[in-house]
Amino acid sequence: MPIYQVTDNEIKTISRTTFSESGLKEREDLQRLLKHQIEIISPDTLVVAEEFGEWDESRRRIDLLGIDKQANIVVIELKRTEDGGHMELQAVRYAAMVSTLTFDRLVDIYSDYLKVNDIDLDAESSILEFLGWDEKDEDEFAQEVKIVLASAEFSRELTTTVMWLNDYGLSIRCVRMHPYESNGKILLDIQSVIPIPEIEDYQVKIREKRQKERASRESTKDRSLYSISYNGDVVHSRIKKADIGYCTVKTLSQNNLIDDEAFKFLREDTTCAFQLIKLESEVTETNKKYRKYRVSREPELTYNGRDYYVARNWGKESAAQFAQKVTTTFPQITFELHKD
Repeated sequence: MPIYQVTDNEIKTISRTTFSESGLKEREDLQRLLKHQIEIISPDTLVVAEEFGEWDESRRRIDLLGIDKQANIVVIELKRTEDGGHMELQAVRYAAMVSTLTFDRLVDIYSDYLKVNDIDLDAESSILEFLGWDEKDEDEFAQEVKIVLASAEFSRELTTTVMWLNDYGLSIRCVRMHPYESNGKILLDIQSVIPIPEIEDYQVKIREKRQKERASRESTKDRSLYSISYNGDVVHSRIKKADIGYCTVKTLSQNNLIDDEAFKFLREDTTCAFQLIKLESEVTETNKKYRKYRVSREPELTYNGRDYYVARNWGKESAAQFAQKVTTTFPQITFELHKD
């Protein structure tokens, strides 16, 4: 969107330019200027390092490293490109690297930064004052690593990735810096792209709601395991519920227990809400979509010259019912349920 200048006689369009056309460089210009006014792209942040990197196996460096008022580490990456490149992936890597920083280590890092920039301050006192702390508190320090990406523009691929990562608990902000040229002067239009300021609170609430829903689903998910024994000897140990049908059929087949009566049981009488074995021609597209039968593999049972696939869409109750019915029909086979 263009920027306009209002004069007495007209509304004049101010031409958009690029950092490259303007001769502005990432490190020598943008980084040099922003580190002294970081609130422009990252409010309530104290810059503690520039070009930070202390990993022997990596030559990459964080453009600017900071800390916010909540004592969270802040990784700030700058790009003057028109799409942001792959800066989100790079920043996530950096965030992982600095996630183990301690308060004392941050003080050392900031002390080095102050010396290099010839700033006469005590590092620890300055950080404590910024945080509003009387003394260091390692338990409250660096509970989260936040990421700020600042670029002339962001590709759809990048913004889609950032929104997905944020939805899964990361905190990544995208700040767009559009340069404009007017009468030989460079103007910057700086806007938060992610999150959108007007609905940031709403986006945070939605993200938290989704995270709670995922956590609830994980906590209630049935992770029971089964062991199958034949004549008292375990033949399949701690298998997933999805494999109970297949492993049962395999056990019957390997011990030559599948005759016409057994086949009829497998084909028609499992007391389950679905058919235990199916011909490939009977497996529907919906079955394939939700991987309810293993049609991507070789057939799992061959009987009277025909190939069958075994169902894997077991619920907690249907698996228990199936195990009980199998044991009643084939006393040689028993099941043990592991709930841990």
